[in-house]
Amino acid sequence: MTQLETNDIYDPTFVKEVFDRCSQKYIWFSTICSFGFTEIWRSDCVKNLNTDRQLNGLGYDLMSGTGEIWPHLLKRYPEIDRITAIDISDGMHKKAMQRLHQMRAHKIEFVADNVLQTRLKAESADFVVSTFGLKTFNHDQLERLADLIARVLKPGGVFSLIEASDPKGWWLRPLYLFHLKTVLPMIEKFFLKGAKDFAMIGRYSTNFGDASKFAKMLRARGLETTYKEHFFGCATSVSGFKPIAASELDLADESVS
Repeated sequence: MTQLETNDIYDPTFVKEVFDRCSQKYIWFSTICSFGFTEIWRSDCVKNLNTDRQLNGLGYDLMSGTGEIWPHLLKRYPEIDRITAIDISDGMHKKAMQRLHQMRAHKIEFVADNVLQTRLKAESADFVVSTFGLKTFNHDQLERLADLIARVLKPGGVFSLIEASDPKGWWLRPLYLFHLKTVLPMIEKFFLKGAKDFAMIGRYSTNFGDASKFAKMLRARGLETTYKEHFFGCATSVSGFKPIAASELDLADESVS
């Protein structure tokens, strides 16, 4: 029995070790082996924020990885004051700052922690984003993540999360799964000499299914939520906002008058 078979793949310590080992090759691997779709989907994630107002406050990038969403986010919303990036793998963040974001360091604050254990202030975020981190959580952990997002968003705050998914019903699904479960492990074995870490991406993705269940969790917490499929369901996303209570709207109208 292999180490992967004897470990809980959703245990935070296990997840941290996997992505710490992946960190040096993650940017190259994810871009090349997704045929560039990961960059397209990161851009889609930012577009899904779907707000006409300028984001000029604080936002959270949950399970931030190598921070590849930051260029898309700061290009679209250059007035953002600060992004607090939270990831259990400090190796991923170090790689992000080395290769991508030295010029943006003044706008990025990094918290190396299990996002479900962070003590983020209630109603402290103007926006919440996340790319390709949902799949590393089991059902109960996703419920806790939905609680966190609902708690930290300010009324009127927006959110957008996207994840690689299992495109059930797509006629090319067998080829897609072959790519995830066979081709990617072979690339890792022969070119990266890895410890079957990148092969976990396929396992996490197929276990995750899609983001529709997470969309229901967010709606159950009072968040206005839109669920989308990207490229025949190879990625799925949730986005929306935290409604402003009627009492808060009345106070805003009084202050204007």
